[in-house]
Amino acid sequence: MSIEKHTRTVSLLALASRFTGLARDAVQSRAFGAGPVMDAFALAFQIPNLFRRLFGEGALTASFVPVYAKLERDDAAAARRFAGTLISLLVVVLAVIVVIGEVVLTSLPATTPDQSLVIRLTVLMFPYMPMVCVVALLGAILGVHGRFGPAAASPILLNLAIITAALAAWWIPSDGESESRNRIGWVAMGVVMAGVAQVVWMMVAMRGQNIRPGFHVAASRVPLRTTVLAALPMMLGLGVYQLNVLVDSLIASYPTSIGPTIFGTPFPLAQGSNATLNWASRLFEFPLGVFGISVATAIFPLLSRQSNDSHVFMHTLRRGLRLVVFIGVPASVGLMLVAKPLTATIYLGGRCGPDEVSRIAHVLMAFAPAVAACSAIQLLTRAFYALGDQRTPTRVSLMMVGLNVLLNVTLIWTPLNLSGLAWSTTVCAFIQCWLLSRTLHRRLGHLMDAVVWKSLGKTLLSTAAMAVVIVGIDMALPFGDEWWGMFCRLGILVGVGIGGLFLAASRLHMPERRWAIGMADTESLPSASAD
Repeated sequence: MSIEKHTRTVSLLALASRFTGLARDAVQSRAFGAGPVMDAFALAFQIPNLFRRLFGEGALTASFVPVYAKLERDDAAAARRFAGTLISLLVVVLAVIVVIGEVVLTSLPATTPDQSLVIRLTVLMFPYMPMVCVVALLGAILGVHGRFGPAAASPILLNLAIITAALAAWWIPSDGESESRNRIGWVAMGVVMAGVAQVVWMMVAMRGQNIRPGFHVAASRVPLRTTVLAALPMMLGLGVYQLNVLVDSLIASYPTSIGPTIFGTPFPLAQGSNATLNWASRLFEFPLGVFGISVATAIFPLLSRQSNDSHVFMHTLRRGLRLVVFIGVPASVGLMLVAKPLTATIYLGGRCGPDEVSRIAHVLMAFAPAVAACSAIQLLTRAFYALGDQRTPTRVSLMMVGLNVLLNVTLIWTPLNLSGLAWSTTVCAFIQCWLLSRTLHRRLGHLMDAVVWKSLGKTLLSTAAMAVVIVGIDMALPFGDEWWGMFCRLGILVGVGIGGLFLAASRLHMPERRWAIGMADTESLPSASAD
């Protein structure tokens, strides 16, 4: 199995998904603006995302993949029974949660129109949760069989549904804010319809795997028990982390969901802060999702298979680390350098004006340094999971959640204001990355060996060359601050930046430049002594 080729597959489809995601954000920003309507939508959408992380692509799939991969290797029929049983149990459990959740949500009191909007949107989108969780589990099954494409492509369906609904809300004449509150419901319904389409898409992709839903609990007791017991600590860590993300959203949306004051003191954030934070984080997640998470997704099944051979395991892990650093460090620097033209290109227009764009860019610059650290965290966390250790990432995650909350509630009262939430994420990401790598170093030996350090040094030199090229070209460009000028500026800077990076990497004879486009070479292979 070539992680470079699988990374290329996932990355290309993730790239298409992220581009349609940017299109969806662009349409939503122009249709609704950075105000209370988008504040409410962003907060309501956090709820299904919380469960998606717990039961979908997060804890459950991370604990499922090693068990299923090993069972598939030893007893394919048992693996199919186990997968079918887990799918069935997941559907039943999540259906019960949806019913209970809808009852609770509809009984909540709302004293303001904004609070009523948050509850209504959450009620509408909550049924999306079980569907996206099932999609994630089916994607994990296909990933073990070397098919990463269907799951990587499924978010495109969600983006297209939201784009369609938001375009309708934008183009059809409205009477103002009141009508926008009604039309954001169209987008929420688009989310649910996308969930149905994603499930159908993945079921079609699963044909040929001979996995049938059923309740073969007795026959699958051992792998089910192993998966659930492994998932529980992951759910604790991810649950607390996702709760922290939800707290971030609650803090940013406080003026919309609660009011302009707290204990009689004016709250430091304004209405629209949650929309601003959400759109900035979406741009920050673009390179992270396309490259960082793609590498970790592609390498996870391979690490799971190699977990009983420390030499080959560490060789693969170091190779993955070199690749995420080669991509993540330039992505962080580049994102900071093009923050203004990027945010203007995506969001400027309609109800989103220059002031809103400037605030988004300011927050994005605080998020940007975390791309490299978060990419490494994705890889290192999956290395622990492949080794059967869920407690260490959970313990580290709990520590970072506490620090993140403390920084959040402190920094928003400083001149950093809303960007304080982003800086908190960045600081905690670097600390978490350091703690995870130090633990792996103690357990398995030198993670950062001489080859990795040399690769890091060359990556920094290549990134410096890229930055010099971008800054020099940016100073010479004649374009103004209107949308077309920012679009042209962004295209030129991104093009010359990527060109400068790969030219410098070529001069420094870095194999990572080939790995980044899915090309393996002899250095990618374990040494003969490992066999």
